[in-house]
Amino acid sequence: MEKKLKVGVLGATGMVGQRFITLLENHPWFEITTLAASPRSAGKTYEEAVGDRWKMTTPMPESVKKMIVHNVNEVEAVAATVDFVFSAVDMTKDEIKAIEEAYAKTETPVVSNNSAHRWTPDVPMVVPEINPEHYEVIKFQKERLGTKKGFVAVKPNCSIQSYAPVLTAWKEFEPIEVVATTYQAISGAGKTFKDWPEMVGNIIPFIGGEEEKSEQEPLRLWGKIEDGVIKKAEGPVITTQCIRVPVLDGHTAAVFVKFAKKPTKEQLIEKIKAFSGLPQELNLPSAPKQFIQYLEEDNRPQVALDVNFENGMGVSVGRLREDTVYDYKFVGLSHNTLRGAAGGAVLSAELLVAQGYIEAK
Repeated sequence: MEKKLKVGVLGATGMVGQRFITLLENHPWFEITTLAASPRSAGKTYEEAVGDRWKMTTPMPESVKKMIVHNVNEVEAVAATVDFVFSAVDMTKDEIKAIEEAYAKTETPVVSNNSAHRWTPDVPMVVPEINPEHYEVIKFQKERLGTKKGFVAVKPNCSIQSYAPVLTAWKEFEPIEVVATTYQAISGAGKTFKDWPEMVGNIIPFIGGEEEKSEQEPLRLWGKIEDGVIKKAEGPVITTQCIRVPVLDGHTAAVFVKFAKKPTKEQLIEKIKAFSGLPQELNLPSAPKQFIQYLEEDNRPQVALDVNFENGMGVSVGRLREDTVYDYKFVGLSHNTLRGAAGGAVLSAELLVAQGYIEAK
């Protein structure tokens, strides 16, 4: 790319906004030119606005420290400075829907980490290796919004990334029933142990809204575009429990699967290792070379050893074995703020650029 695209981060002071900033620091295609946040942060330097709330393990990039934070609600002013935006705003669902569409209507593409638009029928919710063809629904969304270049695209919930890619790799064997329990890191709630000391040595067996997302969002990934909207797949039937555990980064899933066409263990492992998609074909900057790795050891995957596989953009699988009730069971692990959040959104933006949906204004 001859000239980098100008990028804005909406909700730049929060945990996912901070993660976007660290990922984009040396990005070969994108350059942060604008940071926007709530009115209380507007007018301050980014360093002042964040204060002692920097949650990343790496230092705040020098390039953003002195940037003046814009008011995210001043849509026209922010949009005028960028080619597209990443959205990580912290608002109600209705407010998020409204503000993301407002940016899109200024002819500014919005790549969102938020859940508000995940079930808007003409908004693509994409894991780039799984369902890139869903970006074709953008043309119908543009008709609705009355735009030529502006649209909203989203990525799915972080919790499904540890098992939905694996089930996708196995689709020819027709999974029909799935039971998944996810053990989810505290950064998924935008927290560190400093913010949430009561999580040390603790487990909370409830994460609001998470089980419905974990059961339904994979079906939307596997759906088809019909009549200008995405219709979710009918199956497999998925039931989940979602548990918060005392881990900083990394969502682990214990999964049981029943197949219509039961494969061998060797076939399943072969499909995992061979599974790749458009990001790998196009050699996109953030794409993992190996999307899913299989680990033979009985005690893997482990958060401490495996969460950063492929810079946090890969998925790790282990403990695949036959089950006495279902056909097989396995354990999956993915990095919830990299592959599951900001990193997944950056990869989505790269694919949107490669396919011509995002370009310089």
